[in-house]
Amino acid sequence: MSDISGVKALVFDVFGTVVDWRTSLINDFTKWSETRGIKADWTGLVDGWRAVYAASMDEVRKNPQNGYVMLDTLHRQSLEKLVAQLGIKGLTEADLHHLTLGWHRLHPWSDSVAGLTRLKTKYIISPLSNGNVALLTNMAKFAGLPWDLIMSAELFEHYKPDPETYLGAAKLLCLPPEQVMMVAAHNYDLKHAQRLGLKTAFVARPAEYGPLQKVDFEATGDWDIIAKDFGGVADRLGC
Repeated sequence: MSDISGVKALVFDVFGTVVDWRTSLINDFTKWSETRGIKADWTGLVDGWRAVYAASMDEVRKNPQNGYVMLDTLHRQSLEKLVAQLGIKGLTEADLHHLTLGWHRLHPWSDSVAGLTRLKTKYIISPLSNGNVALLTNMAKFAGLPWDLIMSAELFEHYKPDPETYLGAAKLLCLPPEQVMMVAAHNYDLKHAQRLGLKTAFVARPAEYGPLQKVDFEATGDWDIIAKDFGGVADRLGC
């Protein structure tokens, strides 16, 4: 059993860990398109969109001379390419904007709000997400996520898993890394946080990618907490 008695703050991956992005987007776009009379393979679009997520952030890393580009902008750029590739016709500028903001309207997993509310009674809780500040703020309002503050890669102008994100969060909280716990459904996220001295908690979300899920069915590292949901994390932390 690792020593987690010194933890004072929990920071959370959001997409896939706190919210069910895939089901949320597919359902949102399907319902919306019915009112617009637009037919498209929304499942294909959503899966394709997420598939280029990491590559879009890599482009920002590879071209630092161009400056930091927030996730809303990357999402819009990827969307335009996918719409063309999938042959989706009839979308206006307003439609493309609405679809891009779908990432602001994601629904939480069934245990997320209750679990976060428990954890908030004892710990500072915040997202630590690649989503930009406006995205995460709007999502919190939409989904009822009870964050104490919003921390985003945008604040540090570095996307996870760059060290600047994890260490930047600890610095903003005026805490040493070992007093901050990273909570995620992705083993790679926890691996990078752990290397920098943060404590770690893994919560499996085996339905995140639907039938396309290939990894993260279970913990693959020596994490401080391994739980089935946020309630399990709260149990381990005495909330």
